[in-house]
Amino acid sequence: MRLLVVEDEKDLNRVLSKRLANEGYSVDSCFDGEEALDYIETGEFDAIIMDIMMPKRSGIEVLKIIRAQDNHTPVILLTAKDSIADRVAGLDAGAEDYLVKPFAFEELLARLRAMIRKSAGFSTNIFTVGSLMIDVNAHIVTREGKEINLSAKEFDILEYLVRNQGVVLSREKIENHVWNFDYAGGTNVVDVYIRYLRKKIDDPFSTKLIHTIRGKGYVLRVDV
Repeated sequence: MRLLVVEDEKDLNRVLSKRLANEGYSVDSCFDGEEALDYIETGEFDAIIMDIMMPKRSGIEVLKIIRAQDNHTPVILLTAKDSIADRVAGLDAGAEDYLVKPFAFEELLARLRAMIRKSAGFSTNIFTVGSLMIDVNAHIVTREGKEINLSAKEFDILEYLVRNQGVVLSREKIENHVWNFDYAGGTNVVDVYIRYLRKKIDDPFSTKLIHTIRGKGYVLRVDV
């Protein structure tokens, strides 16, 4: 899952980004509203965590702009102001949630999970495809009841495929979703990780779930 942290307090930005990365998220970060618009225009994010009071453009301004562009990426707004008017302004501008500083990191994580789940139209963070089960919260993957150990990036790609089961995802789309802007790896990185995943969740089993669509990309589905 890829996140964007937009916070002009550099220490808080750094701490949030580091702790979210430690939780397994791919994280980009920036420090003002103009930067945020540049990142949102060029990247694909599962969620945005954004301060309201920022230089150049406020979080409310950024939110109004991206919603006017039909960008429905879920947004949690952060603010030091605990007033009904501020909360109403943020929610009316299109935010999904609102946190007042200071806040507990565990609460941010819980709200983030719930927000992403709701925006994707799911009622649970446990997904199944055939005999494959993935528990997003616990980072547990099993197939036919057998637990499968995945690296962080393998898990990220599998989660993206599972959340989009039946949808053909291009290599570029997978790469843009799973890796942040700091990544400078090879052009075939997605193919490499798909091979890793197939060895673990497909090769030992008779029914294959990851399918290559020539010239298009990859899709996770149960073929009948």
